[in-house]
Amino acid sequence: MDKKKAPPPVSDINVTPMVDVMLVLLIIFMVITPMLSKTVPIDQYKAKNPRDMQKADAEDAVIVAVTRDGKLYLSPGNTQVAADRLPQKVKDFLDKATDVNRTTVYLKADARAQYKNVEEVVDNLRAAGIEKIALLTELIPAGAPGSAQPLKTLPPGGKSGG
Repeated sequence: MDKKKAPPPVSDINVTPMVDVMLVLLIIFMVITPMLSKTVPIDQYKAKNPRDMQKADAEDAVIVAVTRDGKLYLSPGNTQVAADRLPQKVKDFLDKATDVNRTTVYLKADARAQYKNVEEVVDNLRAAGIEKIALLTELIPAGAPGSAQPLKTLPPGGKSGG
């Protein structure tokens, strides 16, 4: 009797299922990523010495965004709002907020927005009785033009020795 030989082992790796899974994951991430943004995309002013404001990243943080063309957006929800309706909408959001975010409104303005538009938002918020307004900016990366440089200390007498 002849014994049947087992087929030789397959040394090729079938990557087709893995590619299918990776493409599905890529599509899922491409669809979900725009939904993760809390506000409209804004080219914020870059400051040398901004303060870190972790509370602005909280889910209940009230953020007013001023775009380059003067449109106002209110978060949470990322909805466009008219300037005259802003104070009441902000108060509604502040009533639902917790902790520090119950009294603070974060203002995020485009670097190229007209000053009068930003000032109008501040005036409307102050008229509504909101006193804590935090301006959100970005940090200039170290080494970039205009970034903060360490201060040189002068010896007593105020003159450098060189």
